[in-house]
Amino acid sequence: MGLPAGDSELVQIMDAALAGAARRAGAWLVCRPGCTQCCHGAFAINELDVQRLASGMQTLRSENPNLAAELQRRANTWIAEHGPGFPGDPQTGCLGDTDADRACFEDYANLAPCPALDPTTGLCDVYQWRPMTCRVFGPPVRIQADAATAIGHCELCFAGASTEQIAACEMPVPHELEQKLLEELPARGETIVAFALLR
Repeated sequence: MGLPAGDSELVQIMDAALAGAARRAGAWLVCRPGCTQCCHGAFAINELDVQRLASGMQTLRSENPNLAAELQRRANTWIAEHGPGFPGDPQTGCLGDTDADRACFEDYANLAPCPALDPTTGLCDVYQWRPMTCRVFGPPVRIQADAATAIGHCELCFAGASTEQIAACEMPVPHELEQKLLEELPARGETIVAFALLR
């Protein structure tokens, strides 16, 4: 089916929200190119993220086939190394949804670098198509939409900032728009970046 047309709006909103949060945060936000702590460990991504990555891979196959091939190589290597312990279906790449699967995923490949991470430059090779989790990591974001104080941020950022200063830099996330776009896609289980790069 492909990427919903509205995803470009979602990405623009997220880019603007990140820029605004970064302006308000100033030196407290230490996220910089080459800082890769958040690029290690497996995390779940939804079908909208998968379709965005697939769109990026399609663009790279046309515009930079060598990079596309390298990303596929890294993804295959990642799966060969970590696939035996994958808490889900290794054929489809879908994460399992049982309590046991979720518990297993908590400790799954926690130190493994993302296959989209260039090990030489420390940069993401699919940055403009990256998943939402990557787009919200760093600045303060509300962990639960209905919670008054549940705001999280990268542990490397906001050293010495007060709770009020952190809250003033909150990055709004358009969860409703993301959910609406997800509903336009066929329902599939969550997966991880390595499998998504091979779709």
